[in-house]
Amino acid sequence: MGIEKHMASRCAQTAVYWGNPVNDGFSNFTFDTPIEVQCRWQDKVQILGQQDETQTISRAIVMVTQDMDEDGMLYLGTLASLTTAQKANPKTIDKAYVIKRFEKSPAVGSNSTFLRKVHLTPWLG
Repeated sequence: MGIEKHMASRCAQTAVYWGNPVNDGFSNFTFDTPIEVQCRWQDKVQILGQQDETQTISRAIVMVTQDMDEDGMLYLGTLASLTTAQKANPKTIDKAYVIKRFEKSPAVGSNSTFLRKVHLTPWLG
């Protein structure tokens, strides 16, 4: 079993992902239509160092099976569990988090197989 198939088999949870964040210049974002993705969600507090030497606190680390956009949002649950208003604006969902960091690493010995994870922070609006 290849590493991507192995990771996909470990990603048994469903999350809702809002990608392609577009900033309106006032710290408000619009997103593409949300989709369901498979993941492995781990609630874990971790300090993330930033390039400007500030620190951010991550509340969860999530293994995912596809690329994701920083400043996109992720919610552990299904589309069916959300109202139409929540689907349109993930910031109204109590447990929807901002993707603060996306990491993509090639698997050992491969140039085409990748491990992906995101670090999530609460939306502070």
